[in-house]
Amino acid sequence: MTGAAGGGGPRRVSAAAKGGGRSRSAQPRAAGGSGGGSEEEEQRDGGVLFLVNKSGFPLDGQTWERMWGHVERVHPDGSAVAAAIRSASCLARPSVPPVPNYKLSMSIPEWLQAIQTYMKMLQYNHTGTQFFEIRKSRPLSGLMETAREMTRESLPIKCLEAVILGIYLTNGQPSVERFPISFKTHFSGNYFHHVVLGIYCNGRYGSLGMSRRSDLMDKPLTYRTLSDLIFEFEDSYKKYLHSVKKVKIGLYVPHEPHSFQPIEWKQLVLNVSKMMRTEVRKELEKFARDMRMKILKPSSAHSPMKERSRGKSLSPRRRQASPPRRPFRRDKS
Repeated sequence: MTGAAGGGGPRRVSAAAKGGGRSRSAQPRAAGGSGGGSEEEEQRDGGVLFLVNKSGFPLDGQTWERMWGHVERVHPDGSAVAAAIRSASCLARPSVPPVPNYKLSMSIPEWLQAIQTYMKMLQYNHTGTQFFEIRKSRPLSGLMETAREMTRESLPIKCLEAVILGIYLTNGQPSVERFPISFKTHFSGNYFHHVVLGIYCNGRYGSLGMSRRSDLMDKPLTYRTLSDLIFEFEDSYKKYLHSVKKVKIGLYVPHEPHSFQPIEWKQLVLNVSKMMRTEVRKELEKFARDMRMKILKPSSAHSPMKERSRGKSLSPRRRQASPPRRPFRRDKS
């Protein structure tokens, strides 16, 4: 079977390869390692390939065969399970969950739960190949088109895709603020990366997302502060013997699906492993307060030629019309 099978092909292998693949949220990266030069080498994390479908739909033959080859290498049953699926004359038709629709009778927590339930029905992608290419520097309008494609294809997703889909499904709810939260953790000599969509509404924080671990994705809209939410994730990581090294918080994502502004993914970066919890809480609460007051601006709004420095103006220096005069009054300071 080749890529001509269309979007249904990868959907079939997702269930069969469950548990065999690795996701970006749990992809090991060797400490101190460096990437290679080729495009494929750039997608390596600690020697384990992180594959991305860049051919669109239906998958082209090369992407299709590469996905099956990866499944054969990482699945416990190896080539046997791949051969059984690919040689089957009749396979069960995959279910296509309906896209949730907001109703006026719904509360915001109920609507968020409906979105998370939809993501869970899509299932987590265990094939080792991310089906939808997400370029973080892409404008929001382009990422929303990718999210629409996710709802059309109805394929399993990973954590980064879930963030984009969550933004898409919460558009049109101005009382719901969305912002990305990224984690870098360390376990057994390797680094791991994960991202969820932070939610703020009516004075409470929560999250949407996807992960192989049920307590590392969605969180209810019950946390009074941003630091309470982050510490909840940190405590969840401890259950799996992961130590959180860095936390990155982005800015609120605008409710304008046609915006050409990219998402700000890491406005605040905290090396939490080198900080006391009291310090982390102080930084997070100051950042959360500034976000609520709409003080923070995305870096794309700044001059592309020069980064903003604390205490320095971004306006160009004025050209002096004449040499400065010699001061007559002595400075008494």
